[in-house]
Amino acid sequence: QGGCFEDSRPTTHAEPTFKVHQSIFYCVANMPGAVPHTSTYALTNVTLPFAVELADHGWHAALRRDPMLALGLNTHAGAITYAGVAEAFPDLSATDLSAVLA
Repeated sequence: QGGCFEDSRPTTHAEPTFKVHQSIFYCVANMPGAVPHTSTYALTNVTLPFAVELADHGWHAALRRDPMLALGLNTHAGAITYAGVAEAFPDLSATDLSAVLA
């Protein structure tokens, strides 16, 4: 993806590379778009178990059962629950994730 470091910029599938100072850059912003069917199956395979967990147990129980899934909760009831987001927005209300899951 372009723009992540010096000299990089987004490119397209039609023109995916460019050269700067003897270095070749490949910065296609949407690489999965080159193989849409395969990338859709891959994304579905990794996200479906989370969707099933949420559907089977409800969001609150699912997040209590799976700490990794719980880390995906960024906000709840108007308050930020994820530390990284809270640091980026220090003027907004934040609450500890463990309090939400209690």
